[in-house]
Formats: sequence, C-alpha cells, structure tokens
Amino acid sequence: MNKIIDGKAVAAQVKAQVKSGVEQLAGRGINVGLAVIIVGENPASQVYVRNKKNDCAEVGITSFEYALPESTTQQELLALIEKLNADDSVSGILCQLPLPEHLDEKAVIGAISPEKDVDAFHPQNVGHIMIGDYTFLPCTPAGIMELLSHEGISVSGKNCVVVGRSNIVGKPMAMMLLKADATVTICHSRTKNLAEITSRADVLIVAVGRAKFITADMVKPGAVVIDVGMNRGADGKLCGDVDFDAVYEKVSRITPVPGGVGPMTRAILMKNTLSSKR
Repeated sequence: MNKIIDGKAVAAQVKAQVKSGVEQLAGRGINVGLAVIIVGENPASQVYVRNKKNDCAEVGITSFEYALPESTTQQELLALIEKLNADDSVSGILCQLPLPEHLDEKAVIGAISPEKDVDAFHPQNVGHIMIGDYTFLPCTPAGIMELLSHEGISVSGKNCVVVGRSNIVGKPMAMMLLKADATVTICHSRTKNLAEITSRADVLIVAVGRAKFITADMVKPGAVVIDVGMNRGADGKLCGDVDFDAVYEKVSRITPVPGGVGPMTRAILMKNTLSSKR
C-alpha cells in the first residue's frame, strides 16, 4: 500500500476546478484578480509571491503584484490597501507576511476588506470560522481538510491532535476538525507529556517549525500524519516537522515534505480568490 498522500496531485485537481470556474465567469464578462503585496526583500517571501503569480497564470486569474520597498510607511501601505479594497478588478488581496518590524501587521490585516481577505486572517473572518459560518478558510488548514477528504479519511469521532497553536494553522485547524466532529487536542511549547498525547492520536497534524521534531516513538501505529513544517535539515535539504523516514513505517498515511501540504495551501488560495467573486 502506498502510504504517501500526494499533495501535488490533489492540488492539481483543485486548480483544474478553479480554472473551470474562472473560465465560466470570464464567459459572463467577469474577471477574477488577485493583488499580492510584498514589502521589502525577504527571499522566502519573494519565492512565495513568485509561486502565487505562477498559480494565477495557470488557472487564469489576473495577478496584480505590488512590490514595495523596505522603507514603505504604515500610512503608504494602508493607502494602497484602501485603493485595492475599492478596485472592482481586484477580487482578493493578500499581504505577504512577515512585514518589516516598523509596520503593524495587525492593523494591515484589519485594513483588508473581509470580502477580499482570501487568507482569512481578518478578525471578522476568524470569528466566522469560530462559529462555523464562513466564506473563506485559511489556506493551509483548508488544504489539509481537502487532503483528508480526498483520501477518504473521516475525522468524525477520531482523536485528532494538533501540535502548534498559531493563528495561521493551529487554531483554525482545530476549529475545522471540531466542525467535522473530531475530538481535538491542541499541543504547544508548554504542553507536558507531549509524546504521551501525540501517541494517542488517530490523526496527528504538526505545525511547529522544528525539523524532524516528531519521532517514531511519538506516533500511534496506524495513525494518519500531516506534516505542515518546511525546514532545512542538517544536510541542507528540505524536511518537515516529522522524522519522515522513521515515522513512515508506523503510520497508515503521511504527507511528504516537500510535495504534501505546501501545494495545497497555494491551491486553496486560488479557490478562495475564485470564491470571492461569486
């Protein structure tokens, strides 16, 4: 049995559906556009923005890129967001994080119109996620739920453990699992007896940003393991938060790094951008 969950393949299916939806809207004279703002020259952010631009081209979404200098002021950035909020050709707005230290990320996220907040970071959209009544879902957790669904893995009644409590992944992931009737435990840096908790998980989702943090003794035999991490190992190669080679033998399904959750995050961004126009 192939235990690997192929995120690239599932992402390709999602993007094909988005492309069809974009073409249908184009036939009615409706354009779908995504505005991406990047401030400064963070190399990782530049790679992400370039990938998003390529994804837009693949599915037929118009890409608007705003590359601003490191010296951009809060007032200038908020003025740009206000302009994009009012622009009907812009369906979705994404401000690449992290921002330079002199800029207020919370204020920037709050300035983006909730109807164009395709990252689902605006407090209004976060509130909708909490009560299970939403238009947009954060891209990474939504991508994970899509992967589980595609693989026929139901979380209903299952013991699901999320390692990581970030606003971007951990917290919304827990809310989505709860909505799908899972029993959810959130672990973090202050959690005691972490291995004892993770080793009881039917579904283990790891988003801590520490290379090969989850070892084989921390995983239940037959579990489903979703690795959100993207790190560099001691050998310089990309690796996840899970010790893949050691854990692989124990699990029923596992996502690789790269090629697992990452492609899904970008595919869901395209899906959210299309949804904003409907």
